[in-house]
Amino acid sequence: MTPHDRDAQAGRIFAALADPTRRQVLSAVAERGTATATELTSVVPVTRQAVTKHLGVLADAGLVGSERIGRETRFATRVGALRPAAAWIAETDAAWGHRLERLKRRVDG
Repeated sequence: MTPHDRDAQAGRIFAALADPTRRQVLSAVAERGTATATELTSVVPVTRQAVTKHLGVLADAGLVGSERIGRETRFATRVGALRPAAAWIAETDAAWGHRLERLKRRVDG
């Protein structure tokens, strides 16, 4: 994955996780291992249609995957899906740390 691709993927992840209901949906899927949209409506205080839309955004961001089993679509979290966002955070944190250290040295003289 190129740095540009990783940055774009991190952006999709951050956008998906910006919504508190989507974070609830993702947490509920992670806790259960797999879940259907109908099952998630018992945990998340929104309609099944809203849960389905949130799952679509999470899937587009690569955070969940789905598998059709009979008449059900079961969703599960994807292993390593948060890595692009975590890498962006780590790189940004390191860059800020270096800049702050240089500033501190300059101020301290």
